[in-house]
Amino acid sequence: MSFEGYQSWSLPSGLVPDEASPEWLSKGDNAWELTATSFVGLQSVPGLVILYGSMVKKKWAVNSAFMALYAFAAALLCWVLWAHQMSFGYYKNSPLVGKPVNSLSNVFLLGPTHVHSMLPNADYVFYQFAFAAITVILLAGSLLGRMNFYAWMIFVPLWLTFSYSVGAFTIWGYGFLQHKIIDYAGGYVIHLSSGVAGFTAAYWVGPRHSHDRQHFPPNNIIQILGGAGFLWLGWTGFNGGSPLSAGLVTSLAVINTHICTATSLLVWLALDMAVYKKSSVIGAVQGMITGLVCITPGAGLVDPWAAALMGVMSGSIPWYTMMNLHRKSAFFQSVDDTLGVFHTHAVAGVLGGLLSGLFAKPKLLNLMYGNGVYGPGLLHSRGHFHPGLKQMAYQFVGAVFIAAWNAVVTSIICLVISRIVNLRMDEEALEVGDDAVHGEEAYALWGDGERMPKRRRLRIPLICRRLMPTPV
Repeated sequence: MSFEGYQSWSLPSGLVPDEASPEWLSKGDNAWELTATSFVGLQSVPGLVILYGSMVKKKWAVNSAFMALYAFAAALLCWVLWAHQMSFGYYKNSPLVGKPVNSLSNVFLLGPTHVHSMLPNADYVFYQFAFAAITVILLAGSLLGRMNFYAWMIFVPLWLTFSYSVGAFTIWGYGFLQHKIIDYAGGYVIHLSSGVAGFTAAYWVGPRHSHDRQHFPPNNIIQILGGAGFLWLGWTGFNGGSPLSAGLVTSLAVINTHICTATSLLVWLALDMAVYKKSSVIGAVQGMITGLVCITPGAGLVDPWAAALMGVMSGSIPWYTMMNLHRKSAFFQSVDDTLGVFHTHAVAGVLGGLLSGLFAKPKLLNLMYGNGVYGPGLLHSRGHFHPGLKQMAYQFVGAVFIAAWNAVVTSIICLVISRIVNLRMDEEALEVGDDAVHGEEAYALWGDGERMPKRRRLRIPLICRRLMPTPV
């Protein structure tokens, strides 16, 4: 390609196209997308690593944090070797999944994306990897405190391949729901799938140790707030990077994200104070998460007032399902969802998807996707309710499909793994925690990381104890 004709343009030398920066590449968009991807990556590592390691009982801090770190690394290799093309490639008119080929060719990575953007594929592959990684890490929140780590090592690549890839392909790729479901940045593909899959896997793995389930205090509240901060601010890239450019929709998506999140946090906090007479820090974090999740499917597609209203809904409805319905329902009580991922992600994700179908503005839909790709939000149908009702129906169908697929496929994966290794740790490991699983503990309590010597106890044989007189 010749770039001599551009020399006559009155452009700064740094903006003149050349072989390293071809004419289809926008340096500004490229810089923003790489930054947004870093934000999304920081949500997982260190964000969820810190959050998980702090929200659990001290004896599970290492195991919980390491589950997140392992998933991040394993997901990257799976993604570039086959899962990206399964999610966003094309394969013989397949309605569910693309062809499982690698994405490591320089010709592919340095070429333009297949979507309407001015980015190289390398950006798009890594950005979508960060989405895939955080999805499986969110799922892990349902399984903390008892899943066999070897089973988790097998679970991550299988679930990414057969569950996440299908959801991404059907809604965002070339699948049968393409251009039907409004899911701006993953309310269905990421949050509904992780919530349902986590709850399903929790059923198959089984509950925590009985004492842990009854008494499971977080080991570090301050670090919980630190991990939550990474998650909240990282969502700037999560929703701000989805347009794949630094345009108007990007700016609106970012401000809407934070409006909804702040509103949701305050509503959840207000409900805690009204009902329990205390301002719970963990409750505030849960409200923050539900706000982030709820706005995700419509962040760049709704007005700010709608984002605030979505925050009110995400701070109240998941609060009710988690704090009230969960405690009264035999169905929810039968499954040990450690961090309540079903409520914070599945419930909030469905809520956000349906509200996006209600509030999505035609002008913003056109800016993001082009004219006429999606029907308007029902509230903006302007007297012609058929397109809006049709879009709401699609939103409902998408939620049903993603939930059903994840429930079935996650069950099959768990059953297959159970034939190889135990899904749940043995009772001895469940009693001890990190030291039994990894040979390491979260906090050094003696010297320079040495273990505090245990007091020797005089053990009296059982028969002798029975013969000893009982004190009055």
